[in-house]
Amino acid sequence: MKSEEDFVETHLKEVEGASVWESPSNIALVKYWGKYGTQYPQNPSLSFTLSKCITKTSISFVPKEIKNRDFSFDFKFEGNNSPAFHPKIQTFLERIDCYVPFVRQHHLKIESVNSFPHSSGIASSASAMSALALGIMSMEKKINPTISDAYFFLKASFLARLGSGSAARSLKGPIVSWGKTDVIEGSSDLYGTALDSKIHPIFEEYQDTILLIDKGQKKVSSSVGHNLMNNHPYAATRFNQAYINFKKLITILSQGNLTEFISLVESEALTLHALMMASQPYFILMQPNTLKVLNRVWEYRQDNNSSLCFTLDAGANVHLLYPKSEKDEVLKFIKEELSCYCQNGKFIEDQIGNGAKKV
Repeated sequence: MKSEEDFVETHLKEVEGASVWESPSNIALVKYWGKYGTQYPQNPSLSFTLSKCITKTSISFVPKEIKNRDFSFDFKFEGNNSPAFHPKIQTFLERIDCYVPFVRQHHLKIESVNSFPHSSGIASSASAMSALALGIMSMEKKINPTISDAYFFLKASFLARLGSGSAARSLKGPIVSWGKTDVIEGSSDLYGTALDSKIHPIFEEYQDTILLIDKGQKKVSSSVGHNLMNNHPYAATRFNQAYINFKKLITILSQGNLTEFISLVESEALTLHALMMASQPYFILMQPNTLKVLNRVWEYRQDNNSSLCFTLDAGANVHLLYPKSEKDEVLKFIKEELSCYCQNGKFIEDQIGNGAKKV
């Protein structure tokens, strides 16, 4: 297992180059909600890596003309100059500075596009920060070609975590953990770890159709929500629950028990939002149509002996999870009965994926 010191790069050669990476979002099954220190999780989490919900980020780098200690970068989001993102990128670069000191020697041009709406309960920060971390690691690879592919992706996950905790889980797939636990060998609070134990065939090509209930920006950011766990009255109980659920889910994924999978995943989703509602100050990210969808899913599952279930991220949108064998029936149900609850009838058909790739 790596330590933080293992990720310090000492080479400071100036180089020119460019790279383009696509990195996916992920959907946590056991939720991470609460952190300490510099982006360390209060409990381990486990997620499905998605396939189609991606951020594509190009990064080009040249030595700076003016030699100073300031970071130098331009950023465009979906073709437009986006100064609103600059503070987050600046904070990220400051956090990773001691691990990639060569970044200060270069001017970066960063351009990013999403295949899904930003800040609406799909983990856009996970895909965005992991794609950016991979671009920076491409710089390091050019400066120090001796680093291995395994180290490249491990450090990229480590760096991504410093921008967004859940980003640590987006580089690999199909199932990734983050957070130290005795259940996963090599697991760490510093980076994500792909699940290498045997997964039951029922979870291969598992589907995730995302109902876009509200595509607007969240009223309360995930960062604020995480911080509210610091003095939360149920924090200790929740962190213990997450450890227990994590262990249960590892067994479920190997045995293929969909009844237990549904129960645990839906409970985790509702617990996440219950924690928000019990925070001080309290807040609600679900919308009325979110609740209508959840109730219809329960009715559909009972009436059709289905394995359809839901999970929620930190937002109003609903992730519908189901085996590929049910795809035709579930999509028919979504189009005929659930799309009316979506903003402009929009939903995204996705499935479990294998992680980031260089374009």
